[in-house]
Formats: sequence, C-alpha cells, structure tokens
Amino acid sequence: VQLQACGGGLVQAGGSLRLSCTASGRTFSISTMAWFRQAPGEEREFVAGITASSYSTHLADSVKGRFAISRDNAKNTGCLQMNSLKPEDTGIYYCTTRKSTIAGIGTSARNYDVWGEGTLVTVSS
Repeated sequence: VQLQACGGGLVQAGGSLRLSCTASGRTFSISTMAWFRQAPGEEREFVAGITASSYSTHLADSVKGRFAISRDNAKNTGCLQMNSLKPEDTGIYYCTTRKSTIAGIGTSARNYDVWGEGTLVTVSS
C-alpha cells in the first residue's frame, strides 16, 4: 500500500484545514490508519487514529475538541478535519497505516510501517 497526503497550507490561527490521505493497495481498508505530525526540531508525534472499520477513534489530548478523523474505505481515503488551529499545530502532517491487521490504535510511530510523504501545515499567529 502507498499513501499520499494533501490539503496542507498556510492558515491564520483560528482557521480550519482539511487534510486528505489517498491510499493505493488492498490492505488499507483492513488496517488502522493514523495521522502524525512533526514540527521542526521535534520528534514525530501522534495526532489521531482510526480503526479499520471506523468503530474507534483516538485523538491526542492537544487536539481533542478541535480535530476529527474519518475514513472512507470504499474510496480508500482518510481525512483529518482541523478546526480552531493554533500556531503550535504547525508541522508536516503524515498519514500512516500498517501492513498488518493488528487491532487497536497505536500512538507510537513504531506501530506503523507505511508512511506517506506528508503535507505542510503552517498556522500563523
């Protein structure tokens, strides 16, 4: 499976962006997917995850109430809706999944082995 994220851009604080992740390959629909982000000089951090069937989602505390994750397995796509953006949300956002069908939503980058190239989100104050 291959992933491609898009939808990033420059937005003022308080604004919104919607990131999309398009997957190719048969395993996307049966695997957990997640979004991570990485700010300059920082480690990659978990943002949100969703199980294969969309039964369960998990958001990082820093984005709860502002971000929402969803997926459409029929279209092999995933989305991250980001509202009330803050300057500290700035970073490169990556969508990710894993080849295995292990259940659950891991919050470590080590839990995932398929990564897209990322899309840059810049939030100005």
